[in-house]
Amino acid sequence: MMQAAQHGKEEPRAYSGLIACHECDALHRTESLPENSSAHCGRCDARLYRHIPAALERSLALHLTALLLFIIANTFPFMSLKIGGRVETDILLSGPMALIELGMSDIGLLVLLTSIVFPLLVLLGSLYLLGCLRLGIEAPGLGSVFRMVQHLRPWSLIGVFMLAVLIAIVKLLDMAQVEAGTSLFAFAALLPVMTLAQQGFDRSLFWPQEAVGSESAWLPTGAAQQYGLAHCHTCALLVQVSQGHCPRCGDHLHLRKPESLTRTWALLASATLLFFPANMLPIMTVTRFGQGEPSTILSGVEHLIAAGMWPLGLIVFFASIVVPISKLVALIFLLLSIQQRSTWRPEDRTRLYRVTEVIGSWSMVDIFIIALLTSLVSFDALATIRPGIAASFFAGMVVLTMIAARSFDSRLIWDAMEQNAAEVGSMEQEHG
Repeated sequence: MMQAAQHGKEEPRAYSGLIACHECDALHRTESLPENSSAHCGRCDARLYRHIPAALERSLALHLTALLLFIIANTFPFMSLKIGGRVETDILLSGPMALIELGMSDIGLLVLLTSIVFPLLVLLGSLYLLGCLRLGIEAPGLGSVFRMVQHLRPWSLIGVFMLAVLIAIVKLLDMAQVEAGTSLFAFAALLPVMTLAQQGFDRSLFWPQEAVGSESAWLPTGAAQQYGLAHCHTCALLVQVSQGHCPRCGDHLHLRKPESLTRTWALLASATLLFFPANMLPIMTVTRFGQGEPSTILSGVEHLIAAGMWPLGLIVFFASIVVPISKLVALIFLLLSIQQRSTWRPEDRTRLYRVTEVIGSWSMVDIFIIALLTSLVSFDALATIRPGIAASFFAGMVVLTMIAARSFDSRLIWDAMEQNAAEVGSMEQEHG
């Protein structure tokens, strides 16, 4: 049944000295690491675990600083716009609220969640776990809270929002006088602080990876699935999948993500259908002194380039058009390669998935720009900016591609290749 039994090896009772790669399922024996270093998978180069000295105190201090900056960023004025003697002052909450008031509740709620609610939950959840650890007590609900932080982190889009702020300011400079508020400076400081804080927030703080010596009697080879072992995605514990739930953190165990291929195909098909109206219909209408016309994503890029702001035009073009298309094509290619049991460069296909998962959220920059401009530019006959129906299609497409990337299981790349190789080997033995 298991490979260990096939080779006559006794199956160990504990697997604390082993770890399985979360991207290719390869088994590795854990070892002690020098300071500020990390262990990577020998098959796909994914990072397995790391050793960061004094990470607890530094991460706790950075998270406390980030929370303080977050409170300031959401309390004081964010930005002011002056046109013809009139002044419009916004706070961070003004953008999503303006969209909701205009009947665009879908994208208003999305902006609210990804720019305010999710970052706050990530900060509070991280501080709760770090504070309990610093006090020397085990946090109640440790596994559930850590899992929430890990799931919400990809949806906490502070970096994307900051890029949208910079583009929005440049767009507004030829229309009115722009003044940055205290909140904007706090938000700009929040980005690097929160980035550094998240780098030090690692599962190894709560569940240290136990190292074993080279004298270990049982040295497995191949994938964890071959031994009936499952890698816990929350605490990285390696346990028998028959247990159902991780005995350490309570997370649900599975050898592979359930219905990964089917769900990813369905999400990609839906995202592809939304791509066309998102790029063909108006995404925004700018009206100045009673005159204006709707613009699509591409016409907005052309306007930026024609105005001499070609670097920003290229950024918007890349984030709003190139990235969504690339993500769709990449995921479709990966799905087809798995179904064809391709043996072509599995390491590179795994890296392609890794990049695809990271870049997808940057397409949200257009939605954030619309939220900022809608709330700021509301001067009746002087100037107004209103979102178009394409904004809802575009936001839906971005969300679906992000969920599709998270539904995809990169371990299937290696499973299909190994299954194909096993069948070829079996055929050669029969003919031999």
